[in-house]
Amino acid sequence: MIELTPQQHKVNLLGLDRKAMEAFCVSQGEKPYRATQILKWIHFQGTQDIHAMSNLSKSLREKLMTESEINVPEVTYENTSADGTHKWILRLADGNCIETVFIPEKTRGTLCVSSQVGCTLNCDFCSTGKQGFNRNLTAHEIIGQLWVAVRGLSKNAGLHDHAITNVVMMGMGEPLLNFEHVVSAMNIMLDDFGYGLSKRRVTLSTAGVVPAMYELRKVSDVALAVSLHAPNDELRNKLVPLNRKYPLKELMSACKAYFANDKRRYVTMEYVMLDGINDTPEHAQQLIRLLNDVRAKVNLIPFNPFPNTIYKRSDQQTIDQFRERLMQAGINTIVRKTRGDAIDAACGQLVGQVKDRTRRNERYLKTFPLHKEQ
Repeated sequence: MIELTPQQHKVNLLGLDRKAMEAFCVSQGEKPYRATQILKWIHFQGTQDIHAMSNLSKSLREKLMTESEINVPEVTYENTSADGTHKWILRLADGNCIETVFIPEKTRGTLCVSSQVGCTLNCDFCSTGKQGFNRNLTAHEIIGQLWVAVRGLSKNAGLHDHAITNVVMMGMGEPLLNFEHVVSAMNIMLDDFGYGLSKRRVTLSTAGVVPAMYELRKVSDVALAVSLHAPNDELRNKLVPLNRKYPLKELMSACKAYFANDKRRYVTMEYVMLDGINDTPEHAQQLIRLLNDVRAKVNLIPFNPFPNTIYKRSDQQTIDQFRERLMQAGINTIVRKTRGDAIDAACGQLVGQVKDRTRRNERYLKTFPLHKEQ
C-alpha cells in the first residue's frame, strides 16, 4: 500500500511496511533489500532526513527526496501525570487531532494508539464515542504515533531504546473498521527493522467486528482483546450498539476461532465495571456461562467518568467480589489499575479534537449543554 501525501503527491515512507517498501523500491529501479535499510533509518534510527541515510547511494537519496518524504504528526500538547502516564495530542495534516497515551509500569511500558479520528461506534459509556467521527487514520498516521512516542521517551538522541515494550490498538476508534491501514502499521511494529515487538506484545482491541476478526487471524497473529462489557445481548445492545449487528453468539464463535491453532493463547475480554449496571452477582454468573467454552481471560476496568455521563464506577468491594466469582470458576481475571485519569488519559476518556461528520457530538451537547462549558 503506497501512501501519497495529498498536497505534494509524494509517498510518505513512514507508513510503508516491508512489503510495501520493497514494492516502492522496485518501482524506483532499486533492489528490494533497500527496503530494510530505509525501514531501519526511519523507525530504529528515527530519522526524517533522507539525505542522512548514508548507506544509500547519493543517486537513490536524491530520487527518494524527489518522490517521497517522511512526515510525522505534529505534537500540539503533551503532559505527564503524577503516576507517570504520558499523553500526547497530535495534529494531523487536515487539522484533526488525535490522542496517544504511554503507561509505564515496573516491567513494561505500554503505548495506547488511536486508529480513527473519533469513533464510528457510539458505546454508551465512552467519552471518545460521544465526540463523533471524521475519518480513518492512514498507516503513517497510526505508526507516526509510535514514532513520536519513541522519540519523546528516548534517552539516546532519538534512537529506539525500548522504553515502549507493548502497543495496544485501544485508543480512539475501532481498529477493525480501518483494517488495511491498521494491519500495515502493526506489520511495522512487528518488523525487526521497525520496532521489533513480539506478536504477544501488540494487541488489537475490538468491540466485535466479527467478519474482520476472521480476516485478521489470516494475516496477523497479534494478541486480541474484545470490548465485551456485558454478559447478555439485551444489556450489550445498549452499552455496545455494534452488538445488534454481531450478537454475542457470533462474537464468541469468532473469539474461539481466533487462536484455534494455538492452544497456549487467550483472548482478553475487557469489561468496564458500571455501578448497578453490569456488576451484580447474576451478571458474574452470566459471564461465567458465556465464557464457559472460550479460552479467555478477563480484564475488569473501573469506569472512568466524563462530564454528564449517567454512569458511575462500581465500588472496590463490588469489583473484588465480581473478580472472585470469576476466579472461583477458573477464569483468570485481573483488575486494571486506573492510570492517567488526572490528565484525561484513562480508558474511555480520549477525545482529541474531531471535526465530526456524524453530528453526534452536536446532538450530545444539546442533550447535555453543560458538557460544552466543561
